[in-house]
Amino acid sequence: MSLPDEFHEIAKRVNNWGRWGADDEIGTLNLITDEVVREAAAEVRTGRRIPLALPLQQDGVQTGMMPGRVNPLHAMVQINQEIFGPGTVACSDDAVTMGLQAGTHWDALTHVSHSGRLYNGRPADTITPHAGAQFSGIDKARHIVSRGVLLDVARAHGKDRLDGGHAVTPEDLDAAEDLAGTRVRAGDIVLVRTGQVQVYLAGDKHAYAFPSPGLSVRTPEWFHARDVAAVANDTLTFEIFPPEIEDLWLPVHALDLVEMGMLQGQNWNLEELSTTCGQESRYAFLLSAMPEPFTGATGTPVAPVAIL
Repeated sequence: MSLPDEFHEIAKRVNNWGRWGADDEIGTLNLITDEVVREAAAEVRTGRRIPLALPLQQDGVQTGMMPGRVNPLHAMVQINQEIFGPGTVACSDDAVTMGLQAGTHWDALTHVSHSGRLYNGRPADTITPHAGAQFSGIDKARHIVSRGVLLDVARAHGKDRLDGGHAVTPEDLDAAEDLAGTRVRAGDIVLVRTGQVQVYLAGDKHAYAFPSPGLSVRTPEWFHARDVAAVANDTLTFEIFPPEIEDLWLPVHALDLVEMGMLQGQNWNLEELSTTCGQESRYAFLLSAMPEPFTGATGTPVAPVAIL
C-alpha cells in the first residue's frame, strides 16, 4: 500500500533536505549551537540530577513484536579470574547481547526509510548487512547536550496517564507548553510525557506496548515550526499505536527521521522528572543524552540525565 497524499503533503512542509548542505548527516542536531548549550547550562540552579533511562535487563520492554530486537542478555565471561597467575589481582568481566533499540534509546536518522530514501535524499540501500548505515549512522550524532523541556501532556490533561487511544496533537503540546511556563525554542530537546511507562513499571509489558498513546501525525509540523533538535517520549512506539490512520504504520517516524532529519527517542522514564518539575514549577533543564557511538548503527542505547 502506497503512502497517502496526506502524508506526502505533510512531508513537503517539514522537509529539511539540503537545509544544512547536501553532505549533512545530523539533521536538526545542527540547531544545537554553542550558544544554545551555553543558554542551556544557565538552566542549572540546584544541581539536582534525574536519570531518565529504564534498567537494561532481560525482562525489558521488548515483547517480540520487532524481529531481532531482543532484550539485554547479560552473561559473565569471567568471575574473579587471576588471569596473570595465582595471587594476582582477579578480574570479572561481562558481555551482553541486545537490540540497540531494546531499551531507552535514540533512533538514528537511518532507522526508517520510505519511498526508497533516507534523510537528505540518500538511497535506502546505503544501509548494508556488514557496514550498517554508510551515512547518518548514530555515530555521527557525536554529542547530544542541550536545553531539555518537559511537555507533560498527561498533567496538562489533569491525568496521571493518557488513555491508550490518545493521539498527542499540536493542541496538546500547546497546552503542555502553557503548563510548563516556557516556550520551546530552536535547539531544544523536547520530552513528551504520556505516563504510559507506568504500565511497564507496574509489570505489564504487553499492555505497555499496545494500545499506547503517542505522537499524532500532525505533530511533526509543530516540531518543525519550533526548530526542535530532537524529541523523546515514554512509550514503546513513540507514535500512537495502533495508528490513527488505518494501515498507515509509523508515519511519524518517517516524517521525523527521513523528512525532517530529527532524532527521536523511546522508552524514556519521565516519571520522576514529572514529579520534580511539578514540585519546582519549572520544566526546563540541562539535558545530557549522549549516544553510544556504534559505527553505522541505526539506533543506540542512551542513559539520559536531566540536570536542574
